[in-house]
Amino acid sequence: MRDEETGSWWQQISGEALFGPLKGKRLTHVHDDQLTFEKWKAEKPNGLVLRPDEQFIKDYASANWEERMQKTPVVTPAVPGDPLPPRELIVGIELNPSKAYPFSVLQKQSPIVDVLNGTPIIIVLGDDKKSVRAFEQTIDSQPVELFQKPDASQLTLVDPVTGSEFDFSGKAVSGPLAGKRLKQIDVLLDYWFDWKTYHPKTLVFRAGIGKP
Repeated sequence: MRDEETGSWWQQISGEALFGPLKGKRLTHVHDDQLTFEKWKAEKPNGLVLRPDEQFIKDYASANWEERMQKTPVVTPAVPGDPLPPRELIVGIELNPSKAYPFSVLQKQSPIVDVLNGTPIIIVLGDDKKSVRAFEQTIDSQPVELFQKPDASQLTLVDPVTGSEFDFSGKAVSGPLAGKRLKQIDVLLDYWFDWKTYHPKTLVFRAGIGKP
């Protein structure tokens, strides 16, 4: 991205200025969610939607953009022994160190429970099978161990100690912890080749275990 005021160029993922007078500066990160519009609309029924600008409608990505991208070669050099294909979709988390969780694995074993930088985390796939959120498994700085409630009509996480139930937003909706919230962790849905470019020392989650 290039700003008009100084001509500096900014890296899309990190928000860092790489060239120009503002080199080394960083844009302030704003929390974002990796949700489908359907899931977002259900949670924010009064939310506003940005209308496409008719003047630039021809420049917008087509509806089959994802399918086209899967067939587009990447410019990142292939590395022998790379753990994932270049366009493998991953869920990226930055907790120093960063870690990539293959989306295909999350689809098979949601939720994923892990410990990253000493922090117990849980990564959950929404009941639409597309939306993703991650949370710290702590309440008031105390660890909690959460499990997905089987056969629930909507995704529900259960604390077996108190019997409290949490919804997909991380809020406890029943039980002694009702009203409490899990701390949400930012996630990024990205292609593997892109993620590893910005995170060359990233760890990679292996199915069935929480170790690199």
